[in-house]
Amino acid sequence: MTIPIRAAAIPALALFALVLAPKAQAQEEGEAEMGFFITSEGPGNGADLGGLEGADAHCQALAEAAGAGHRTWHAYLSTQATDSEPAVHARDRIGEGPWANANGLRIAADVDDLHYNNANIRYEYALDERGETVGSGALGDPVTRHDILTGTRLDGTAFPQGQDRTCSNWTSSSSEGSAMVGHHDRYSFDTPGSPWNSSHPSRGCSQENLEATGGAGLFYCFAVE
Repeated sequence: MTIPIRAAAIPALALFALVLAPKAQAQEEGEAEMGFFITSEGPGNGADLGGLEGADAHCQALAEAAGAGHRTWHAYLSTQATDSEPAVHARDRIGEGPWANANGLRIAADVDDLHYNNANIRYEYALDERGETVGSGALGDPVTRHDILTGTRLDGTAFPQGQDRTCSNWTSSSSEGSAMVGHHDRYSFDTPGSPWNSSHPSRGCSQENLEATGGAGLFYCFAVE
């Protein structure tokens, strides 16, 4: 797997610092309209999200239920190139920012801030659309749901054509293939420093496969406008 130099240069110590960064950075921004959330539930069919269109519709429906349906929502997901279609990069489909969580706390100012200077996608701030935290066994929750589907490399771009990292571009719920996931709590095996968008591939694409490593078919949603 080729990781862009800029992303690969982030040392483990820096990632550790992101996890433990003080809360003041987010809180000083004050109240803002929600522009980011983790889905409180997935569609329920593993990594078969109905492609990007289905994933976006799921984001929109959850946002609508939370009173934010007046905005346009896209899933933070990449797709890999096929013989007939080019790749789609997650970073290119989420708007320009800034984005705040359901409590009005800023998550990132823009796309580069999100990927290269991000301290606020972590357990306390990476909330679902209802403003609730998402399960992290490392932080004391009874159920771990920290594997968040992305199909994406550290810089927000798609993996090259070949080895499946998107469960057939979000259309498969079989035990074959895999999807790259990130850790919203920034923990891996109780060790802080795991990336929010590119931590490890899943063991398969079914709901059972995703749950086996601490997931539930959840993904990030961003307001495009």
